Amino acid sequence: MKNVCLFILLFCLPILSIKASGIVLVDKQATAETYALFCNLKKLQTEGKVAFGHQDATLYGRTWVGDKDRSDIKDVVGDHPALLGLDFEAVTNTTSPNYPAIENKLVTAVKDFYRKGGIITFAWHARNPANDGSFYWEKDPIKVVSDILPGGKYHDKYKEYLKAIADISSKFKGDNGELIPVIFRPYHEFDGDWFWWGKGHCTKDEFVSLWKFTVDYLKGDLKVHNFLYAFSPDCKFSTEAEFLDYYPGDDYVDIVGMDNYWDFRPDGANNPALAEAKLQIVSDVAIKRNKIAALTETGLESIPDATWFTQTLLPILQRVKVAYALVWRNASDSPTHYYAPTIGHPAADDFRKFYEEPNILFQSELPNMYKCK
Repeated sequence: MKNVCLFILLFCLPILSIKASGIVLVDKQATAETYALFCNLKKLQTEGKVAFGHQDATLYGRTWVGDKDRSDIKDVVGDHPALLGLDFEAVTNTTSPNYPAIENKLVTAVKDFYRKGGIITFAWHARNPANDGSFYWEKDPIKVVSDILPGGKYHDKYKEYLKAIADISSKFKGDNGELIPVIFRPYHEFDGDWFWWGKGHCTKDEFVSLWKFTVDYLKGDLKVHNFLYAFSPDCKFSTEAEFLDYYPGDDYVDIVGMDNYWDFRPDGANNPALAEAKLQIVSDVAIKRNKIAALTETGLESIPDATWFTQTLLPILQRVKVAYALVWRNASDSPTHYYAPTIGHPAADDFRKFYEEPNILFQSELPNMYKCK
């Protein structure tokens, strides 16, 4: 009887903890590490700390590809970013001869970064299931989203895509065999028209149905329990109502975010105050709904402003509470497509000052993100 009572107590403690904290994840069967990641991200946000991220940081840099334990950011400041951005784009093409190498590269990157205590987030530049084409909008076929929903002619194909994501995610395991949590951010920038899932290429009901089916199928049918789900439009909103226009509901979102390059670009809005106002909307929504807020993508391509990190980005991250902010990648095959400085870049000294700011966290400065106190 004593053992039975002990079992019931141990089983119920996590449930009681969730109820006591008011935190309820999208996946009620999320692993302990996934739940801990949410709690600790929430704690960072509450305390005004921001985990700094960089897309593909450890896979390649401006002048290198595949070097061990390297990132352009580590070259400059001696530390990796706290958050590593990766992508499921190539994962769904499982018949490619290159697939085993692609899988190995991603699995290794996730394991290595987790082993060092870092946070991993996956975007999904999803290939078009109708023609295995690009993630960008193409005029033919016109109806993609409706055709991959239940009953659509490409629905089974879409389920194969999700199974491929589930299969590789099951290989994200720590040294003790635990599943490594990742932030999954599908269908980003949906308020623009450049992706096939974007506004104008499907109705609001179709988008919401796609989101809900994707989440339900992953955590229900495919038993994926190491995902936090992030919702992130582009910056085409100015009110809370506009931000939430395509929101699938609290039961389907753990993290609310925003991608914003336009308000920082010299050929865009070039209005950091506007970017801050929009990010404040995201933060307010997160606080009201007990979610995590994030600046899910941002940056200034080529960093022509040598003080951009301390004079533009930092003040926003000091005034608006978000758990993390991620700048885009440093391409190895383009001389201008990069968002983090390298050694000798005019912005490198400023970035070192940004690194020293106490509220901006890099990998070595993170607390244990996968344990709840």
